[in-house]
Amino acid sequence: MQPGSTEPEWREDCAPRRVLALFATKWTSMVLHTLHAQHDGAARTGALLRSLPGISKKMLTQTVREMEQTGLITRHVESTMPPAVEYRLTPLGRRFVEPVELLYAWGRDNADALDALGSRPSARRS
Repeated sequence: MQPGSTEPEWREDCAPRRVLALFATKWTSMVLHTLHAQHDGAARTGALLRSLPGISKKMLTQTVREMEQTGLITRHVESTMPPAVEYRLTPLGRRFVEPVELLYAWGRDNADALDALGSRPSARRS
């Protein structure tokens, strides 16, 4: 593709842009990773909250709702009192975990280079 071209690969609904939209919040990939790596693909809300330091209950709820709408997870309500909610990776979610895990592995392997970048002004970690 030539610089400045209007190739159809980069139209607004192209696959690369849709993939990046799945990363709209940092928590999406972290929830996927946590469900996959720590909970074998399924976990209740409380387990996810305990497994994701720094996420609020409100943000987790918002994130899992968005993930459910995009087809990455499903929500299962058990008929207990009180009702228990479990989130499970869908086949699409399991496929999407693969590139997320590659990205996370790259981050671990290059932690020194990431540390050298310094912190962003909006980052909590300094």
